[in-house]
Amino acid sequence: MRVFLAMPKPIITTQKPETAILIGIIDQDRDAATVEEYLQELAFLTETAGAILEKTFVQKLDYPNPRTFVGSGKLLEIREYVAMNNIDLVIFDDELTPSQLRNIERELKCRILDRTNLILDIFARRAQTAHAKTQVELAQYEYLLPRLTGMWTHLERQRGGIGLRGPGETEIETDRRIIRDKIAKLKEDLKRIDKQKSVQRKNRGKMVRVALVGYTNVGKSTLMNVVSKSDIFAENKLFATLDTTVRKVVIGNLPFLLSDTVGFIRKLPHTLVESFKSTLDEVRESDILLHVVDISHPNFEEQIDIVNQTLLEIDARHKPTYIVFNKIDAFRYVVKEEDDLSPDTRENISLDDLKKTWMAKNNGACVFISAKKLENIKAIRDLLYEKVKEIHAKRYPYDDFLY
Repeated sequence: MRVFLAMPKPIITTQKPETAILIGIIDQDRDAATVEEYLQELAFLTETAGAILEKTFVQKLDYPNPRTFVGSGKLLEIREYVAMNNIDLVIFDDELTPSQLRNIERELKCRILDRTNLILDIFARRAQTAHAKTQVELAQYEYLLPRLTGMWTHLERQRGGIGLRGPGETEIETDRRIIRDKIAKLKEDLKRIDKQKSVQRKNRGKMVRVALVGYTNVGKSTLMNVVSKSDIFAENKLFATLDTTVRKVVIGNLPFLLSDTVGFIRKLPHTLVESFKSTLDEVRESDILLHVVDISHPNFEEQIDIVNQTLLEIDARHKPTYIVFNKIDAFRYVVKEEDDLSPDTRENISLDDLKKTWMAKNNGACVFISAKKLENIKAIRDLLYEKVKEIHAKRYPYDDFLY
């Protein structure tokens, strides 16, 4: 029985887009609304990977079936739909165990991916530099290692497709020793690259460093382009940025360094967090963090919590952090009277009104902007100037520009 898993080094193909269905479960920890929001994000991930979403299946269970994740009746329903519609991929919103992967593939007779594998595939597609490619490859092999036993004895050259971006070798022995050797080599390669990056950071001197952090697809790269007047790749897809980009910015006569970093996401695979810790050194070594938030997202508060938790994991939560509420052009909000029983509706709210909301009151020095529409950009530039100047004045107390 062969289970196909994502492998390093993307292979470019010209095949037609693959069709996919998504699977999620409502359990004791997640209600229907939460699962729906998770599946919407999984759909966005699927689209980012290049597949066409055909249908979503949801089942209510006390806990996932240890053998097939979903119940036998739901699995039969999914199997019939897959067979009738020639579905290429079935994607589960949670990480599957090796035995679940085998059992589900045996029943559905098509390729099975879980959320972790899908994210790894997107990272493999997006990685451009040697640093990012090495980090993604390391994460993929660490994901693969515990899934070796009993799955296959060798891998043939794999065709292109989501979850199938492999190294392109004719045969790979997949015993644990060889995979561990690959992991050890990749870690050594990362150490070498990290030393080079560390030297680059030291060569920048003692300039104040500001890092943009936030959930994926909140507009960090767009904001970076606006503030630094550069042309960094940005698009409305998840993980458009994998490599940290650093630009020198001058506001008034005050110079500092501004960096754009990889976005965070819920259920981010632990192997990716570990392998990308070197990339996130730019965050750890920054003097100031700008936490960019997509205020138009219905669950932006949860996204804030996820980013804060990730910053805690990489030991960067103690940094001076200022929230930038982005995409105010797409935000709609209305305050209803206490006795108003009419259905919830949303109306445009002015910038002045936003500044009076709980979001402004509970988040200290924060700003509301639209990087795409260039709304209130002066506020973010003023905030940067003020906060960078405070640090710069302590570091260079006799600089002429301060007097």
